[in-house]
Amino acid sequence: MNAEDSIRRLLTRAVAAVLFFYISHGATAADADVDAQRALFQQVYESAELGDWSAVEALSTSERELLEHYVLWPDLRGAWLRANIDKVPAADIAAFLDRFGTLRVARQLRYRQALALARAGDLEGFHRIYEQFYQGQGIARLDCLALQAEIAAGRDARVPGRGIDLWLIGTSQVDECDPVFAYLKDKQLLGQVEYRKRYDLAVDAREFRLARWLAKSIDQQHVDDANRWMHAQVKPDTFLARHDRQLNSESYREQLAYAAEKLTYSDPDAAQRLWNKVEKRYAFSEELRLRTRRHIALWTARDKLPGAYRRLKGLPRAAQDDEVMRWRARASLREKKWRRLLDDIAAMDAAARGREEWRYWEAIAQLRSGRAIEGRAALETLSRERSYYGFLAADELATGYALDSASLPADDSIIADIAARPGIVRARELFYVGLDSAGRSEWQATIRHYSVDEKLQAAILADRWGWHSRAIATVSSLGQYDDLAIRYPLPWKEQFESHATAARIDPTWAYGVARSESLFMRDVRSSAGAIGLMQLMPGTGRKVAREINLPYLGLKTLTDPEHNIRLGTSYLGQMAERFGGHRVLATAAYNAGPHRVEDWLPKKGGEDARVWIENIPFNETRQYVKRVLSAQAIFHWRITGDVRRVSEELGSVNAPADTRLAAR
Repeated sequence: MNAEDSIRRLLTRAVAAVLFFYISHGATAADADVDAQRALFQQVYESAELGDWSAVEALSTSERELLEHYVLWPDLRGAWLRANIDKVPAADIAAFLDRFGTLRVARQLRYRQALALARAGDLEGFHRIYEQFYQGQGIARLDCLALQAEIAAGRDARVPGRGIDLWLIGTSQVDECDPVFAYLKDKQLLGQVEYRKRYDLAVDAREFRLARWLAKSIDQQHVDDANRWMHAQVKPDTFLARHDRQLNSESYREQLAYAAEKLTYSDPDAAQRLWNKVEKRYAFSEELRLRTRRHIALWTARDKLPGAYRRLKGLPRAAQDDEVMRWRARASLREKKWRRLLDDIAAMDAAARGREEWRYWEAIAQLRSGRAIEGRAALETLSRERSYYGFLAADELATGYALDSASLPADDSIIADIAARPGIVRARELFYVGLDSAGRSEWQATIRHYSVDEKLQAAILADRWGWHSRAIATVSSLGQYDDLAIRYPLPWKEQFESHATAARIDPTWAYGVARSESLFMRDVRSSAGAIGLMQLMPGTGRKVAREINLPYLGLKTLTDPEHNIRLGTSYLGQMAERFGGHRVLATAAYNAGPHRVEDWLPKKGGEDARVWIENIPFNETRQYVKRVLSAQAIFHWRITGDVRRVSEELGSVNAPADTRLAAR
């Protein structure tokens, strides 16, 4: 029996137990009071997760029995066991794992148990678990603990090969590997060759502090080399200006190119000036020359500096890749060189030319170049798309938006069958009790092998539950984009409307931001640390909460939808006020930060907001702004039934002194 079959049987038995309990008490399955089970679970889960079982023990006999028959009972008990992993008898953990071993909560407990055994010095016990469940999964922490166990047991035949593999990475390794590396060094298995290899890896990863630490075990030459890398990183301008003509190694040439690259981020012109000097004096490889020149030219364009197009166009053909071609076109667009823009787009490959952004701008350039018939035909085709560029095309033609919504066909018999499947039952309950992340994992694991139609019906089911992130993600994965009620839902409508109104912003704008940020996931956390529906950084949330007199409890506040919406709309309102009501600038600031947006403003005069958006330096922010603007238009139509044109949100983007006049 495979793992999937095992979990299905376990979950089927759990669901059957719930049904049997209610039937045996004279009720039908439909009458089962799952709401009471959820309420009990939520009442005791937080304390159980902290290791306190007293809240469960305080329940009445009937309440305890009801809770024990809940499909999430394993999650409750598993949370308590995790918190008390160093105290509970091993037999209790073994019994739990034997009963619920394939559930996610059991896998988490097993991982915690493995670490607890290692921490307690029971490396043999740890190794038994490791061999059965973790060997070969590439988890460095566990791999090194396993090697420690083998060393302790005198089974060290495999240690050198596996240990050196773990050694050879360009970043700092986990602490658990330190005893393994000490063993290798003591056995003289880590020598100059291994240190040099890892040094090179660290340099490639730009981990220069690690490189310098490694260099101390190699020789002074490597120490000097590492110090030069750090100098190039910290003070690239002086590194380039004071280059040492006596040095002409391959490493030094790479350092000069790296310094030019670093300097480019703050001052492309200075980087170009200094690079022109050093390029003539060293035998750089052709690849390194092209890479550096390309990098400087691209950032000249991203920073909207004079001469950007000339630098990009002047790059050798070998450096004229897709990114260069895109920024050539953006520079032509910024300079209103319409015929040149047509040439730039024509020079792109077919895939790039077929993207909506270049179809739109090619049509606009055709209109501005006197080729009205071609331009209008292209815009008419594009205006059938329900997207940012489709809406802009419709605005240019003064025609309607492609906002027709077609409900997905629901098959209630299939939906009922799916709703009763154990994995879906568990996913639903995890969502309903607020353990959204675990619920999403359960959902994805469960529907992974569903047919297309089953996934479609599952998405409709998730939407009925109000689990909008799963509904949106699932229909999108199937290429189903026409059910706007599913794809652009209106959860927490009262909160969005009241808090947006209090912040003096449009609720549809707030909806556009929330959908673009999180797909309405209340607990999601970004790689940068932003949290919740409207993806607020903890520092921002704390600051805004203080300003609006909202009690702030960190993660608890940010993952509460009501509070997150209030904080997010308040911050969005602050950005709108800071940028004179200009939603394009405020939206960009919400994503990238207001200081960056101020740096991106024109130095003088004004610029068409459409053009300004295309020239946002950060790919993520550029796409984000477009996504929010198109989503806002759809939400406005969903709520009011009227079309609010995207162009109404644009206007011009003006120099800093004129930003308050920019919005129209």
